[in-house]
Amino acid sequence: MFNKILIANRGEIACRIILTARKMGIKTVAVYSDADKDARHVELADEAVNIGPAPSRDSYLQAEKIIAACKQTGAQAVHPGYGFLSENAGFAKRVEEEGITFIGPKHYSIAAMGDKIESKKLAGAAGVNCIPGVNDAIESAEKAVEIARSIGYPVMIKASAGGGGKGLRVAFNDKEAFEGFTSCRNEAKSSFGDDRVFIEKFVEEPRHIEIQLMGDSHGNVVYLNERECSIQRRHQKVIEEAPSPFISEATRKAMGEQAVLLAQAVNYQSAGTVEFVVGKDQSFYFLEMNTRLQVEHPVTECITGLDLVELMIRVAAGEKLPLTQDQVKRDGWAIECRINAEDPFRNFLPSTGRLVRFQPPRQSMFAAETSQLLGVRVDTGVQDGGEIPMFYDSMIAKLIVHGSDRNDAIAKMREALNSFVIRGISSNIPFQAALLAHPKFVAGDFNTGFIAENYAQGFRAEDVPHDDAGFLVALAAYVNRRLLDRAAGISGQLPGHGVTVAEEFVVVGLGEGGQNIHESVLVRDFQAESGSSAIETGGKCYEICSRWHLGGARIRGTVNGQPFAAQVERGVGRNPLAVRIAHNGTQFDSLVLSPRAAQLHALMPHKAPPDMSRYVLSPMPGLLAEVSVQVGQKVLAGERVAVIEAMKMENVLFATADGVVGKVLAAKGESLSVDQPIVEFV
Repeated sequence: MFNKILIANRGEIACRIILTARKMGIKTVAVYSDADKDARHVELADEAVNIGPAPSRDSYLQAEKIIAACKQTGAQAVHPGYGFLSENAGFAKRVEEEGITFIGPKHYSIAAMGDKIESKKLAGAAGVNCIPGVNDAIESAEKAVEIARSIGYPVMIKASAGGGGKGLRVAFNDKEAFEGFTSCRNEAKSSFGDDRVFIEKFVEEPRHIEIQLMGDSHGNVVYLNERECSIQRRHQKVIEEAPSPFISEATRKAMGEQAVLLAQAVNYQSAGTVEFVVGKDQSFYFLEMNTRLQVEHPVTECITGLDLVELMIRVAAGEKLPLTQDQVKRDGWAIECRINAEDPFRNFLPSTGRLVRFQPPRQSMFAAETSQLLGVRVDTGVQDGGEIPMFYDSMIAKLIVHGSDRNDAIAKMREALNSFVIRGISSNIPFQAALLAHPKFVAGDFNTGFIAENYAQGFRAEDVPHDDAGFLVALAAYVNRRLLDRAAGISGQLPGHGVTVAEEFVVVGLGEGGQNIHESVLVRDFQAESGSSAIETGGKCYEICSRWHLGGARIRGTVNGQPFAAQVERGVGRNPLAVRIAHNGTQFDSLVLSPRAAQLHALMPHKAPPDMSRYVLSPMPGLLAEVSVQVGQKVLAGERVAVIEAMKMENVLFATADGVVGKVLAAKGESLSVDQPIVEFV
């Protein structure tokens, strides 16, 4: 067994690998870029080596620097995690040539599966179901149309070297096939330096289901059940679960056995995942093989009770797999939500900056501890006060729950999301809460088009209807009553002029989500010692009891005897008296006033926001990569004005109306904040 391993990665996966290595008594070496010098993975590791500037092309993608770090520290093996160099066959080969063990598959297995065209041919030869299509590179758009007709529409046009949703189009007719081929080819050339494109049948109502494999160097391969990854936004997974609520035992067995055949065909050693597209009739076809650990591996760990990182390390050290296929368990139901630094209410634009508060829900399961199950686990690479840099992907954390069945897992996940406090940047938690509450998701009735179909206009606050709006009103009144109790107890008040608290209040809703709310509320039987009170509103009574301390971002307690968790924020929206309640994905901003104050508030003039229509504003924090206009230039609506880079994404800003550029207010290379003006028109 190794004494020391180097983790050629960052963020949550680097932290995850370190925890398993620590459990196994193996020393760890972290590598970090200039942007990550204070990152959590650097703190957790036994040693850390700086490998260059912030952009990943200058640091985490520098194979020579990583090999040099291994030699400098005496690390005997490298774990690549996922992303970066994890599926780079050249890197794996180079590491092996230097006498360092690569904790992953052999370079020839990575190479065989890395090319989408060649891997399909290999899969077909190994007896794996493949989608009808042409797996050879297509030379022209006319030929693409001819092939598409012979397969039958709809078809999928894909770049051979594609990934992350780039170089991919679905065509339903000749025109779309012609245009889609050209677009895919151009995208693939600019993104991957490889313009080969192929075509295959597009499976309607498809589900994305993958089989987790583990192989050793003694010829043994087992499949560790499946994961359901159909909830995707723009080809990026959002929620993953294991097992799948859709496939039958027979389909599971057939998919697993075919995945094993493919792994054996390439002498696969380590963790790997075979991805399948599954039709509504349970027909399944090979998509691709990921020759690395997956982001969503924790859901498999929950239902099997295995530590996949430990198995990878043991297999790399030459050990045999410790279990056979008939010993693979499938207990309970696990769900993972990816918590990303993005604003769901602003079309999921990246959100970077400082984590003013980062308080995950209470954990009862931990990475690398497979004996503790049926609970909540958080895998993260950040901490309170940390920075979310603009140079890497947007994932802040992975929230994983394990329940006795699917409904139990959904209930646990909703409760955990309610308790997940993130301040300083926006996160997709409200969107995750909305997905978990959607009747079709709860019923298991979805496919890869679920988000595109149900949130076609983007995500808005009204897409998260609360199942009991009266509870939000009651909780706002309860929080206000706790604040008033403190005010009433402050010493040194003039006799006869102390604060006295009445029972009658009015909750006035603020912002888009609460403009029509003007609820009368009675707060009775307030007990400061126990934190209990009875709140009457809208003909209902809510008996709330909580030990919440003033200033806490999270409030836990019981309502009518049932446990709840919610979040509280005071002084929001530039109003120091406003109270924000967040629960089940709904955000409710309000003022809790006396009846007389509410009457006067209704007479207050409304201050209109300033007119910013003459400006092009930055929709997110990021780096201004390009300003495409200059002072005095006439610009037409739809013309390119600027390009902002953030989290590996390029965002082009266009003019919304005709105009003449009056001022350019930001320079190329400048770091921008949200709503910062870039260009002013006259």
